[in-house]
Amino acid sequence: MAESETKAPRGVRLIITLVGRRNAGKSSLINAVTGQEVAIVSDFAGTTTDPVAKPYELLPLGPVTFYDTAGLDDVGELGALRVAATKKVLWRTDIAVVVAEAAGLTEAEKAIIADIRSLEIPILLVFNKADLAAPSEADVAWCRDQGLRIVVASAATGAGATEVKEALIALAPPEAVREPVLAGDLFGEGDTVVCVVPIDLAAPKGRLILPQVQVLREILDGDATAVVVKERELEAALSNLRRPPALVITDSQVILKVSGDVPEDVPLTTFSTLFARFKGDLPTLAAGAATIDRLRDGDTVLMAEACSHHAQADDIGRVKLPRWISQYTGRDLEFEMYSGHDFPDDLERFALVVHCGSCMLGRMEMLRRIKECQRRGVPVTNYGVAISKVQGVLERVLRPVLR
Repeated sequence: MAESETKAPRGVRLIITLVGRRNAGKSSLINAVTGQEVAIVSDFAGTTTDPVAKPYELLPLGPVTFYDTAGLDDVGELGALRVAATKKVLWRTDIAVVVAEAAGLTEAEKAIIADIRSLEIPILLVFNKADLAAPSEADVAWCRDQGLRIVVASAATGAGATEVKEALIALAPPEAVREPVLAGDLFGEGDTVVCVVPIDLAAPKGRLILPQVQVLREILDGDATAVVVKERELEAALSNLRRPPALVITDSQVILKVSGDVPEDVPLTTFSTLFARFKGDLPTLAAGAATIDRLRDGDTVLMAEACSHHAQADDIGRVKLPRWISQYTGRDLEFEMYSGHDFPDDLERFALVVHCGSCMLGRMEMLRRIKECQRRGVPVTNYGVAISKVQGVLERVLRPVLR
């Protein structure tokens, strides 16, 4: 297995999910496409229960994750839970592969396709088991009328596996094909970029967090110079430079101090703001932060995190940011925390959603969360943007990235 298959961060992987009825051959198709026996297969319907992830290198897209899922026609109380788990995976999916038996489409597949389309996810329909029967002209015509891309395949013989991969590459969203940029467009070759990285209780022991690592790699790839300091050493580091840096990037939690130490004519932003642009819709998240000014006593704010972690005594999402928002507004507010891939069904009861930097989410999943908030009339922002707002420096932080 190539190292990039397993080492690439989850948040930058393309998510490809196979869905369909039980015994349509989803697991066998994953094995045929990857050329590896990674999914358990049998003639017994319902072999796959919980979603199973398989990392894979799909060139030229790079590292992807295939999800094998339970049949969406599963029955009984346990079957309903399996179906619900499959639908949760769809929320973080970039491409959905609907697997149907070539013997014929049913209303079940058509309902699945309608559900996926409501999430605005690209769809590939694979007519599997073509060694047993060919798809009917009526089914092919229906797919054509629906604008669906189709592949006829046989997981048993391997026929169509290459065509499936080619179709997936063609369906990949532009974000997966283009080279993503965090900060590389904000400095040039030979420039100096100063990164301010506090080392406190929340900092992971012995390492940097993912946004910091990715920004540092972009600086090196851009043939620029990275200067990494803690907030206490920033003023001295700036005075030691022969010329002002092209950019200063700081952890949001020390933005107030850093903004005072960095001259006004030096561009300044935060790691979280860069990730809001990289993974989401920065103008929408910035507009959501303005809602903080309109919060009222008794309002409930959703604090949403993409990953689960052990909470520290002064955790940013559970303690610091709720305290800062309450102090800024002077309001009696309620804060609720959701972690991992869970996103509440009753969004309408929240006055505001404050999301983490989404370093563990793919861009499509984050955009779907933002769109879901918009569809249901709930303002959304992210941790870093919200911090800059309540610290009174949001306009300056946005200036380099909203040009």
